Amino acid sequence: MQDDNAVQDNNDHLYDAPPVQGMYENWFLDYASYVILDRAIPHVLDGLKPVQRRILYAMNVMDDGRYHKVANIIGQTMQYHPHGDASIGDALVNVGQKDLLIDTQGNWGDFRTGDSAAAPRYIEARLSKFALEVLFNANTTEWQMSYDGRKKEPITLPVKFPLLLAQGVEGIAVGLSTKILPHNFNELIEASIAILKGENPSIFPDFQTAGQADFSNYNGGLRGGKVRVRAKIEEFDKKTLLVKEIPYGTTTESLKESIVKAADAGKIKIKKVQDNTAKDVELAIHLIPGTSTDVTMSALYAFTDCEVSISPNACVIIDNKPHFVTVNELLRLSTENTKALLTQELNIKRNELKEKLFFSSLERIFIEYGIYRDIEEAGTWEEVLSFIAKGLEPYVKDFYRPVVQEDIIKLTEIKIKRISRYDAFKAEDLIQKLNAELRDVERHLSDTVAYTIQYFTDLKSKYGKDRLRLTKIAAFDTIQATAVVANNAKLYVNRKEGFVGMGLKKDEFVCDCSDIDDIIVFLADGTCQISKIADKLFVGKDIMHLDVYRRNDERMVYHLAYLEPQSGRTYVKRFQMQGITRDRPYKLAAEDVNGKVYHFSANPNGESEVITVYLSPNCKAKNKIFDYDFAELDIKGRNAQGNILTKYPVKRAKFKQKGKSTLDAVEIFYDTNVGILNKDKLGKSLGKFESNDQILIIYKNGDYELTTHDLTNRYEAEQVLHIEKLRLENVISALYYDAEDRNYYFKRFRIETNTLAKKFNFVGGNPKSKLTAISTLQNSELEISSPGPAGRVQTRRVKVNDFEEVKGWKSIGRRIEERVITQVLFKALEEEEEAGENLF
Repeated sequence: MQDDNAVQDNNDHLYDAPPVQGMYENWFLDYASYVILDRAIPHVLDGLKPVQRRILYAMNVMDDGRYHKVANIIGQTMQYHPHGDASIGDALVNVGQKDLLIDTQGNWGDFRTGDSAAAPRYIEARLSKFALEVLFNANTTEWQMSYDGRKKEPITLPVKFPLLLAQGVEGIAVGLSTKILPHNFNELIEASIAILKGENPSIFPDFQTAGQADFSNYNGGLRGGKVRVRAKIEEFDKKTLLVKEIPYGTTTESLKESIVKAADAGKIKIKKVQDNTAKDVELAIHLIPGTSTDVTMSALYAFTDCEVSISPNACVIIDNKPHFVTVNELLRLSTENTKALLTQELNIKRNELKEKLFFSSLERIFIEYGIYRDIEEAGTWEEVLSFIAKGLEPYVKDFYRPVVQEDIIKLTEIKIKRISRYDAFKAEDLIQKLNAELRDVERHLSDTVAYTIQYFTDLKSKYGKDRLRLTKIAAFDTIQATAVVANNAKLYVNRKEGFVGMGLKKDEFVCDCSDIDDIIVFLADGTCQISKIADKLFVGKDIMHLDVYRRNDERMVYHLAYLEPQSGRTYVKRFQMQGITRDRPYKLAAEDVNGKVYHFSANPNGESEVITVYLSPNCKAKNKIFDYDFAELDIKGRNAQGNILTKYPVKRAKFKQKGKSTLDAVEIFYDTNVGILNKDKLGKSLGKFESNDQILIIYKNGDYELTTHDLTNRYEAEQVLHIEKLRLENVISALYYDAEDRNYYFKRFRIETNTLAKKFNFVGGNPKSKLTAISTLQNSELEISSPGPAGRVQTRRVKVNDFEEVKGWKSIGRRIEERVITQVLFKALEEEEEAGENLF
């Protein structure tokens, strides 16, 4: 039987193990540092992750001007990168699709559709001319040994360009991530030049997928910033919308899925989505008949990936540590690094030229002065070196450095054939050329800023021709989801039980709604409450009014007539429901339980109304029936008591008639950048609008269109030539080119159509005809400029009202005698607000 001491002895070895405390912490920090420095985060100097740097270096080693199989490139890169072929292949395809550093051949996939590249054995690549010029220089590269010690690899590549900002990067490390958005090639060069000139430029991202972007909250690319990116959506016809450009970070497939998902959820009303992407992106969205294209376009931005928000997070490795810096600072660091590398290259070139000059001069002295003959008398190697050194001594006093033994040995290696064919004139020409080159280098070194500016300018002229900005910079409006969501549900009420909701399909129908709406309920005791819509919700019995609540609706006005029981008086009030809290009851009438509501109404455009009041037959009032007009009341807050209607008992109140709106007309603005209407004073004022007022839009192709002034309307900003509040009495003056008979015509007409959201062409309908100038000035002069004799410009002026009479909008108009027109101006003859546009 084993005793306790033996058991204790057997367990002693358990306490001899090394302490675990601290190991996890150290190992985790080591791992985190490795992932940050060697995997996920790019270096500030060359803007590359280690795998990208190793791929490009391996391709440079392999480079012979021809394409190489990607499988071969991956194999070569594995000599430097220890993480397998999959990560190398993915990184190589990613760099290749950016179309900057790598020339590709074969099926490399499509970043627009999300299609993947073909297998590495089927596709080929080589370095682009730009990469060969900008990325590599062995003389200015710092080296280190590869992971297995067999090869040397660059610590960073000597990149003379803001590559990190041009390509963008995204990476996730341990407890750290980076997301730097790509920028435009030419804009980066221009900004680098501006920095060298002492300026402080601002740069904004530019995406391969094009689209539109709002950079108002970009925050220099730091954490906390946000970029809103939208697809470019065009109206093909009243039943079809076309997505022509997609947001960065999406594909046509993911965008299509998000649209279908929104349609399935009832947020938008569409029949189907077709992906017609080929050379150009095109998603065709077919709408259900009767659906507004403007509202659907806004809904697409609100509920699908047609608008996405991107959160940048600029993080790079500086001095072996991660740093968060702005894109402007990254550009400054890159520009300084480029200047330092160019200066280093100039210094290296200067030293090389000095050495060439030094030896060319030594060679010339050695041959022309016959020093080589002196060595015939030497008996030993030491005597040969001594004779040559003694022969050179009188001529080398002004050399930039002393002659050393290696220089003399090099002279002895000159072949007799070269000495016998030595041409003093050619040698002199060579020395002169080397001196000229050296003077140029010295001149550049004296002003490295100017040299760097010229370097960037040459880069732009060589490689920037086809690299125009693709993403349009715009300021986006904030789309209220409840304003554009499709009505995908119905609102019902059970007045007896006090329930409301979307699921009460056997009860009273109220209105169409969406599943994200709020509802507003008024009860007979004068209580109001706003709640989120639900399938079934108890709000209280004696429901007096129920509707969908429109937040920030400044036009909705409520009327209330109620009894205040303590005084016995009846009050009337007009009020709005703004600044509310959900599910909080608001008391609008008397707090007393004996209070009573005689009249309530909701007026969507602030309309007044007249009610007939019937007093109690037993009261002492002489006039027991009278009318009251709510137009006499001011609109106040919901908590206001209101005005006294009567001190006598009221039997009942009855609606008599509706009045006009008592609200001020709303001033509407048109934002020319994004083609939207707003009340925030963004863009051009179109004037003040009453409820029935309309907008006239005239397009560059000669179409005109009438629309409401609904803030959800959207217009093709690039196609709009003129927009204003419609005034039917105004005469429109137009000068246009008729493509059929190749003449210019002038016409005057009034708007005769009344169909909304339909375009009418008034320049003949030929797609090649074009509108030249338009004006709604009512008393103006037309000034037409055209080429005259001897290259001079001749100008003709006519009074518009006398030149052509007002006819129908389909009329051809009067032919203009000028066959070529260089400029057209409409000038007001009286004090009148300018209201004209021209395309010259």
